[in-house]
Amino acid sequence: MGDKAREYKRTTIRRLDTLSGNNCACPGCPKSLVAEDGQSIISKICHIEAASINGPRYNDDMDDEDRRHYSNLLLLCDEHHVIIDNKENEATYPVDLLKEWKSTHESKMLYRLRNSTLLKTAIYAIADLEIEDGIDTKIDITAFDIKSKIEYNEINRNRFVIEEYKAFYTKVNSIYQELEKQGNFKKEKLLNNIRHLYLNYKGIYSTSDSKSISDDIYEDIENDLYERIKKDGDFYEEDIVYGISIIMVDAFMRCKILEKPI
Repeated sequence: MGDKAREYKRTTIRRLDTLSGNNCACPGCPKSLVAEDGQSIISKICHIEAASINGPRYNDDMDDEDRRHYSNLLLLCDEHHVIIDNKENEATYPVDLLKEWKSTHESKMLYRLRNSTLLKTAIYAIADLEIEDGIDTKIDITAFDIKSKIEYNEINRNRFVIEEYKAFYTKVNSIYQELEKQGNFKKEKLLNNIRHLYLNYKGIYSTSDSKSISDDIYEDIENDLYERIKKDGDFYEEDIVYGISIIMVDAFMRCKILEKPI
């Protein structure tokens, strides 16, 4: 037990890197996560809730997919990683505090990235994918509470991401409108691609007894998009992972991924 909890998905590592801002997530820590040569990575991945039963803040209700998920990880310098993983410091660094660190630190980077070109890069890349047609592309503008949809679909691991990135809905919509005015982009094609992947994975998991079917489907779509885009083009991985994450949440809010509450 615990080994798989440290087998991080490539998209998870890239997202952590992008939103770290090259700084330790511990408030006030001035240490960067890349060595002075500008290439050597010296960051440490810390589990908010431990990867193994003997680790700090271990949660028996989680499985290894939960433990290795992006929402349970933060990047720290070596010193703070050692301090936080010291069992004797467990009461000083509880789960809620570390989640607050993660949210505060990554929110700063999200704000800086709001006006970057990363979203446009991801939008074009997803729209250019050739995925089977024939899916209803009608856009369902949100008429429900996001929390209700999260609870209705029993989303656990990806709750943090959806709640953090939902603030980008207006930004993404404005980019869609801008690109459509230029006449070289079709929002329906992008949403159609994501919807098709959702229906495909929904069918695969239809007989599963997993407690986290919705989380599994969500992550499979995200990873599928990433692999397809990396295969079809030459992009910076950090750019694509960050952009895909935001477009995924936007698609979730438009009911192209998972189901709308009855």
